[in-house]
Amino acid sequence: MSFASRIAATLLALVLLTAPGAAQTLAPDGPTLAAVRARGHLVCASADPIAGFAQLNAEGRWVGFDVDVCRAIAAAVLGNPDALEFRPLPGTARFADLQTGQVDVVARDAPWTLGRDTRYGATYAASIFYDGQAFLVPEALNAVSAYQLDNLRVCVLDGDQLQRLQEFAFSIQANFTEVVYEDREDLGVAYGQGLCDAVSAPASWLVALRRSAPDPSTQSILPERISKSVFGPAVRADDTQWLKIVQWTLFALINAEEAGVTSLNIESLSAAKTHRIRRLLGLEGSFGPSIGLQPDFMKKVIAAVGNYGEIFDRNFGVGTGAGVSRGQNALWLNGGLIYAPNIE
Repeated sequence: MSFASRIAATLLALVLLTAPGAAQTLAPDGPTLAAVRARGHLVCASADPIAGFAQLNAEGRWVGFDVDVCRAIAAAVLGNPDALEFRPLPGTARFADLQTGQVDVVARDAPWTLGRDTRYGATYAASIFYDGQAFLVPEALNAVSAYQLDNLRVCVLDGDQLQRLQEFAFSIQANFTEVVYEDREDLGVAYGQGLCDAVSAPASWLVALRRSAPDPSTQSILPERISKSVFGPAVRADDTQWLKIVQWTLFALINAEEAGVTSLNIESLSAAKTHRIRRLLGLEGSFGPSIGLQPDFMKKVIAAVGNYGEIFDRNFGVGTGAGVSRGQNALWLNGGLIYAPNIE
């Protein structure tokens, strides 16, 4: 065979190997991937139900931002977003069950902190939601800023949230009477009964509390945040393959929004020439097999749950009654903090 013939044969082989229909060898299953496939469904845990994040709908089905993230992972791994068992678990029980293999992923409702990142044998896959402690007050108070607050009874949880409230009050020389509770559900009850004039808690929870009010328009969440909280799914620290699977499922959601790929148009993009869209669809590159998944795993994810923006709007948009602005959770292109590494 001539040199030119050998070059031609090599190029042909490369084309065949990278063609969309070409058989590609998947990386061996790690312990978590093997367990999920053997079980036939993903087990995802979160904290107590919170409107917008995880709650049962009228049909008795779990819905919300956290649930959609878990459905995305199920679609990536099993090709079926409904192959999911969603478990609400209290406090550290989420991480105990994660360590023992009873849970595959702990969803967003546990803020990323040094303690959680080092104490429970867990690691956080990515930052997908940014939050912070805020104030809920009656519209009748005519307050438009937290810096206006003074001489108020403020319901707050004991611990870090109480400490942040005290630090904020000191910084603006405000006089707050703290009404302290151990359980956040008690905050809502106390506020509804007039036992305090304001509530200070994570803004995402205040959104849910405001939605539950008889007339949400009578309540206002002030714009300032007196703390920062970073949220994302956590997985066991000893399974790198599973970490990569969860990471790149999340990154696919974000990259899809950047590229304008949605659950509505994804099926019409098979002839796309743009490299980043072709990679999202599994038409170019060999990204899925390197972590034990099918080449089109990202396409399955987007078709099942949409991109990051679709998930956010479905759970917090105008149609939900919450009408939460993206704010920090907008794409970096739009001045937010949401971004992901490139698929290349």
